[in-house]
Amino acid sequence: MPGNPDALSVLQAKEDIRELALLYCRGVDRKDPALLRSLYTEDGTDTHGDTFDGPAGAYVDFLEQSFPYIRYSGHHVCNHLVSVDGDEAQGEVYALAYHIIPDGADGWQEDFMCVRYLDRYRRCADGRWRFAARLVSYDLRSRRPAPEPATSGCVTRDAEQDFFSHRLFAPGGRA
Repeated sequence: MPGNPDALSVLQAKEDIRELALLYCRGVDRKDPALLRSLYTEDGTDTHGDTFDGPAGAYVDFLEQSFPYIRYSGHHVCNHLVSVDGDEAQGEVYALAYHIIPDGADGWQEDFMCVRYLDRYRRCADGRWRFAARLVSYDLRSRRPAPEPATSGCVTRDAEQDFFSHRLFAPGGRA
């Protein structure tokens, strides 16, 4: 590109980082701890408000223990602003997170959050971008009783896996 020979590499880095954020959402929503573990640097950390603060591996362990109790999880990325500086980058991801979780009284509740992920990214030796640190800010959180689930017309996980042929969509997969 005229005037800025690094512009293309910066654009590629931003796209790779944006895919990293989408893979995180997929990993949580599809309850895929192998995928989640592949998204952090070895020394990565994750801070989710008062829920978790520590090493990324322990965070994935924490999530994995909660997966059987989550009836539904949906993370939806909105804005994603990224600044790249060589092999380091920073970003802010606005997202809507919706879960159906136990209410503690043998029922279910909706847990809706407007969150911002404040991220530091690092390009690792294999050329992949990973989360070096995530700090989650909750701009809004709402909990209320959950409606009864509708199941007609839903695609099963097995059918979903049969539909996709690219490894990006396989459990633990990354392109």
